[in-house]
Amino acid sequence: MSATSRGRKPVHLAVYDTLADWEPGYATAHLARAGYEIRTVAGDSLDPVTTIGGLRVQPDLTLAELRPDDSALLILPGADLWDTGDDLAPFGRAARAFLDAGVPVAAICGATAGLAREGLLDDRAHTSAVSFYLAATGYKGGERYVDADAVTDGGLTTAGPTEPVAFAREILGRLGAFEGEKLDAWYRLFHDSDAAAYEVLNS
Repeated sequence: MSATSRGRKPVHLAVYDTLADWEPGYATAHLARAGYEIRTVAGDSLDPVTTIGGLRVQPDLTLAELRPDDSALLILPGADLWDTGDDLAPFGRAARAFLDAGVPVAAICGATAGLAREGLLDDRAHTSAVSFYLAATGYKGGERYVDADAVTDGGLTTAGPTEPVAFAREILGRLGAFEGEKLDAWYRLFHDSDAAAYEVLNS
């Protein structure tokens, strides 16, 4: 364990077959560089999972071993499986346990639909790919939908599939990896290719 990560709780990244590789990458890479340990969490087996890009990921633990008190954040990426059945429903229930315990959750793309089905978006401002995607879940939170790149309401951050940088911005700011003008510079560098932001970020 590095000196920078000593005393920090790890960040947990949910992993499952058809996981959308690109969605959590900015967040996990820069959290790791800031000293956070990233631990991967699978459903009920430690068998490797295969992402939508064909990468094989070896999980560190299963949901049965995951405790909110041992975590700084739970990240739920999108995956085809969110929309093809109930296989990933246990991750929605895990998100509820985290939020009930006061531990933040960040969900992007299809994972937002999983949270909608779990009832976690009924009373929180949120976003996703488009409003009618979530409406198809039958959830009751349509009036709380925000047409934005990423939305944080209390302990929950949501984003659509085309916004991995904005998703990461919310996460990095919440966990203090970057703050203030440096967080803004990080976003401008990676979202807008603003070369001037590089100097601010490294000043």
